Amino acid sequence: MSPILWQPSTERIAATRLAAWQRWLARERSLAFDSYAELHEWSVSERADFWQSLWDYFDIKSHVPYTNVLTNDQMPGARWFDGATLNFAEHLLRHQDERLALVSYLENGERRTLTYAELLTQVSHVAAYFRTQGIEAGDRVAGFMPNILETVVAMLAATSLGATWSSCSPDFGLQGVLDRFGQITPTLLIAADGYYYNRKRVDCIEKIAAIAAHLPTLRKVLVVPLTQPSPDTISIQNAVSWNEALATPADNLTFTPVPFSHPLYIMYSSGTTGVPKCIVHGTGGTLLQHIKELALHTDIQRDDVVFYYTTCGWMMWNWLVSTLALGATVVLYDGSPFSPKPDILFDIAEREKISVFGTSAKYIAALEKAGYKPRETHQLDALKAILSTGSPLAHESFDYVYRDIKTDICLSSISGGTDIISCFALGNPTLPVYRGELQCKGLGMAVDIFNEEGQSVTDEKGELVCTRAFPCMPTGFWNDPDGEKYRKAYFDRFPGLWAHGDYGEQNSHGGLVIHGRSDAVLNPGGVRIGTAEIYRQVEKVPEVLESIAIGQDWDSDVRVVLFVKLREGLVLTELLQKQIRDVIRANTTPRHVPARIVQVADIPRTISGKIVELAVRNVVHGEAVKNTDALANPDALNHFRDRDELKT
Repeated sequence: MSPILWQPSTERIAATRLAAWQRWLARERSLAFDSYAELHEWSVSERADFWQSLWDYFDIKSHVPYTNVLTNDQMPGARWFDGATLNFAEHLLRHQDERLALVSYLENGERRTLTYAELLTQVSHVAAYFRTQGIEAGDRVAGFMPNILETVVAMLAATSLGATWSSCSPDFGLQGVLDRFGQITPTLLIAADGYYYNRKRVDCIEKIAAIAAHLPTLRKVLVVPLTQPSPDTISIQNAVSWNEALATPADNLTFTPVPFSHPLYIMYSSGTTGVPKCIVHGTGGTLLQHIKELALHTDIQRDDVVFYYTTCGWMMWNWLVSTLALGATVVLYDGSPFSPKPDILFDIAEREKISVFGTSAKYIAALEKAGYKPRETHQLDALKAILSTGSPLAHESFDYVYRDIKTDICLSSISGGTDIISCFALGNPTLPVYRGELQCKGLGMAVDIFNEEGQSVTDEKGELVCTRAFPCMPTGFWNDPDGEKYRKAYFDRFPGLWAHGDYGEQNSHGGLVIHGRSDAVLNPGGVRIGTAEIYRQVEKVPEVLESIAIGQDWDSDVRVVLFVKLREGLVLTELLQKQIRDVIRANTTPRHVPARIVQVADIPRTISGKIVELAVRNVVHGEAVKNTDALANPDALNHFRDRDELKT
């Protein structure tokens, strides 16, 4: 069993929102549980009662009440809260006081804020402008935006009218944007004139003009003057300044009620193997799931200050912004997390007294590699939780957080994805943190690990599945009228069950370990190996900055190939290769040891920062990578093409 790295005190447990909700269950529903395992079992076996309790406890406001909590209990096809109408923005704007709602930082150091009252005012004006353009329920409003105040305002204005919001970050290439927005035919586009990254100002006017020219359904393009006071927008069809929208006369904001499953967000698959799938998320399911995760699993309370490093092209932005429903303060940052220095995010954490700090596993690993020790350089007294996602958090990164960042902290590695706009497994402020493990399965989520025969297994690697319907399942894919693409994506592997595409493991005390994506699992000699098992060992080698592993078809079998990016100025010698292999062999199995280790100058990743094993595998095998616009650094693929080291 992995060692316990942190254990909450009895007093801390009692003060959590999870404990308060359980006291409410005992008082109002006569339900008491002796452990989280019992609570979770009730939440999945009595799902209608569970989700109804959240609806009541968190005071979900419906304009028309529901007639039934769960109808047609199957996957796909389950319906939740039939008959109910509600509005997403109404819940995120229910606090209307002078507390800070949003704090926004740009990489250049500029700081701006909005109180809850100011946020409501700005949303009212922008929603009034949207009405002048005929925006109504069901229309799509698209954001080509950095992670700033205006993005949140535009989303809330759109959803207050029942419109559907979809966004990309401005570092997407033109084709990548058109592959997404071109499928959903938006009526309005919100776009910033530019952004800052790696100490440079990037102008977006030319790209915005090209996007607008290719989206004939656009009525207007609202240009946000972020990097210059009066950007020249003459080249952009139907361009209007954001300031004009803010100046639109507005009465009290009214909220358009929509059905529970009404499209709230359209998210996108990574698109590295073809045109991205447009994943439609419903209003009520997203709201309930986010409130559950933020309040009960992350313990966000009114006085908390919450940060997650993300862009508007990643679902963590949507997740973060839902924090507004709890009345806490949300901190936004747009720019490189390493500029002007690698610990800039901890500067902000100290200045804003951030209590919940979210980032990627790669960022934590990079900080450790660079030798940073925030506990020695920053005052982090307010910090109570660190969240990590994007890829599995290595066991050694758990050690680093508790050794060099803060000892008294709930470190929550979380895992889910764009597909469900939330998590299957995540943190828990009332449970211990075990080294290398996700703390628990999410409440209401019937998560399991299946072997190849479709049997539940413990302490054995297999496919992560969800065996019962849940409210935040996508309502479907856009332009998939018969649902064929949707069914094929999640329900073909185990009919009637959700197969998520993660390769994981569960243990007897309820913890989980994610070993990577199922489609990237290596299979030398017929033995399945998760790539995260290899990455965890390679990260121990000081000379290696990052790595990517694939299976290469070879001699009627598959051999493991490891590509490594080394520290600047270093060369992959025979001695270093031996060191890497020795570390892997000593801590895994001989089958994990790569047959070839190859040095590369860069490793390709998606715009949200995830490495792309399948794209690298395609290049190595001479196959096409269908959509390089989904990559942040597509030129990096050239480092893997026609490598002599892989020809013998």
